[in-house]
Amino acid sequence: MNYLSTRGHPDRKRFCEILLEGLAPDGGLYLPEHYPQVDTATLAKWRDLPYAELAFEILSLYIDDIPPADLKAICAKTYTPEVFGSEEIVPLRELEDGVYLEALSNGPTLAFKDMAMQLLGNLFEYELARRGAELNILGATSGDTGSAAEYAMRGKKGVRVFMTSPDGRMSPFQQAQMFSLQDENIHNIAITGVFDDCQDIVKAVSNDLGFKRKYRIGTVNSINWARLLAQVVYYFAGYFQATAGNDKPVSFTVPSGNFGNVCAGHVARMMGLPIHTLVVATNENDVLDEFFRTGIYRVRAAADTHETSSPSMDISKASNFERFVFDLVGRDAGRLRSLFVDELGSQARFDLSGEPAFEQAAERFGFKSSRSTHADRLATIRDTEKRFATLVDPHTADGLKAAREHLTPGVPMVVLETALPIKFAATLVEALGHEPARPARFEGIEALPKRVVKLPADVEAVKAYIAQNCD
Repeated sequence: MNYLSTRGHPDRKRFCEILLEGLAPDGGLYLPEHYPQVDTATLAKWRDLPYAELAFEILSLYIDDIPPADLKAICAKTYTPEVFGSEEIVPLRELEDGVYLEALSNGPTLAFKDMAMQLLGNLFEYELARRGAELNILGATSGDTGSAAEYAMRGKKGVRVFMTSPDGRMSPFQQAQMFSLQDENIHNIAITGVFDDCQDIVKAVSNDLGFKRKYRIGTVNSINWARLLAQVVYYFAGYFQATAGNDKPVSFTVPSGNFGNVCAGHVARMMGLPIHTLVVATNENDVLDEFFRTGIYRVRAAADTHETSSPSMDISKASNFERFVFDLVGRDAGRLRSLFVDELGSQARFDLSGEPAFEQAAERFGFKSSRSTHADRLATIRDTEKRFATLVDPHTADGLKAAREHLTPGVPMVVLETALPIKFAATLVEALGHEPARPARFEGIEALPKRVVKLPADVEAVKAYIAQNCD
């Protein structure tokens, strides 16, 4: 399997090359030259596989430069009940008639990012050992990516992590998970700004090819194809649990800010998984909802990015959206460049509302969307506890609210849970009057010593810090 850049760079690369690279040299995102097709017979064969074996089957369609026995061992090492809390790894439960919750947050950091990051850590360690190389990971987080990456990479040979986050804009629990780590290979950088500033810094450093090569910079954000690929697996696992056979479609609702999680659903659908609808659930930072309603993609400035009670979605530049738009415009790299480089670069927006391609977002690709507010989140959290004796975090509440707006009779709706409620205790207390349960291993985490440096939203300052800690 070869991989291409969404922006048309002529090089084609293998999986292990892009695993360590992140962005393509032209600033584009990597995608496979084609999506492998999965037929009904294959779905039947996969239906009863344990999660680690299902992961191997799906990943092996995209990874042909790791020996199959090694890839199978990596999957088996990653997806264990000891790490993820159950044999199913991503257990599904029916919340109400036709509405399901898929539990993705039982990993080490209590967020869905663990599902991909644990695999990524093991892939990095394997490939770096095979090459006798080192990698300096530069990431950006609005909350959960950072802790998932750091817990996956801590102590890994040949890997350092430099994780940027918006200063003061994560929950206290999220900050404590990251900043309390004392491992020498983990570096936390609190940026004066919003998540989009952090993401812009990561992209700017990745686009400085000289610096990137000198300091061996890689990424763990969902711009890294390997991470998105790992997320494809739980769409298949959710589908199999929600159905008794392969003749029935299923819809998914995905809380989304950066478009990575739902983009994995798009890939699964393109492979042939019978997905009826992919519902994108946003908060008040509704750049994605605006696009799917109007055809206009309009990024927001930092001053216009709201600080909300579902902070991991406080994002106004959805970096993975480029992958979907590449498919939407027929994989025309020239057209993609004009949208994401020329129009976004000069006008901070592009408009597909009058083009036939926009109609395909819903008709061909199955996308719909909704927007939630703080009041919606509180109401959904209260309702879910009252009716189902179930606590959900604010992002999952955004998903449940959106899911109920897009139900199709006879089609199961699977809502992807994004985090355990304790990560956002203040909002749960506001909604319910009490804190959610806290795993024993996280008792008192907010009081632990913190290891973090504060820097301005300046690319050169971050590069200097990386150089200082690598030389």
